[in-house]
Amino acid sequence: MAGVFRFKQFGVDQSGCAMKINTDGVLLGALAGEGQSQSILDIGTGTGVIALMLAQRFALAQIDAVEIDDDAAKTGLNNFEGSPYRDRLSVHHQDFNTFFAENPEKRYDIIITNPPFYIDALTSPTAKINQAKHADRNFFEDLIRGISNHLTETGTCWLVLPVNTAAFVETLLIGHHLHLQKTIIIRSYADSEPHRYIIAIGIADTEPTSEQFLIYDAPKVYSRQYIDTLKEFFIVF
Repeated sequence: MAGVFRFKQFGVDQSGCAMKINTDGVLLGALAGEGQSQSILDIGTGTGVIALMLAQRFALAQIDAVEIDDDAAKTGLNNFEGSPYRDRLSVHHQDFNTFFAENPEKRYDIIITNPPFYIDALTSPTAKINQAKHADRNFFEDLIRGISNHLTETGTCWLVLPVNTAAFVETLLIGHHLHLQKTIIIRSYADSEPHRYIIAIGIADTEPTSEQFLIYDAPKVYSRQYIDTLKEFFIVF
């Protein structure tokens, strides 16, 4: 089918979604979480690709996926239903604040989101892309507040963000009894500046760790780190 991105164990139709499959999302899906997580929440699931990757990695997990956009929610649902993990995936067509308000008792081992991350920037020309890419400061304050109330005691929330946005999000943690636990610093090349951080936050006040992640060894030559991270997913590897 045209427009379907084929992974080794599932396919992802991208029609109806402003945000297509991208490096940020697949790295988040491949790197976030650890252990034997059994409950996962994906905020802003879009095509559902991150939720599907987590379903492949965490075989016991039940996954809730929240999506505010109508077309994207339908696309995500179709992708879930066509996957081997359909019985463990649920789409909730609503914003995350409503989902949290309607499910006050739910707690998750992993909360994951590739959120809109341009703050106080020029907006995009279409409404869908604007919604997918741009957020104001209140968005992140609401997000962090909701996360703090819906993580298990040992749970973690993972976000992929531009460096400046990650720094802003970190300033919100102390007011909600959350702590930075891990930072993955993503660079295109060894000599390039970081362009994304994947951060893990949680209730537990542990010593934060950091690691480097390199996408390319040379132009059009993926690093061994990138290949090893995605070889369980990408057909090309």
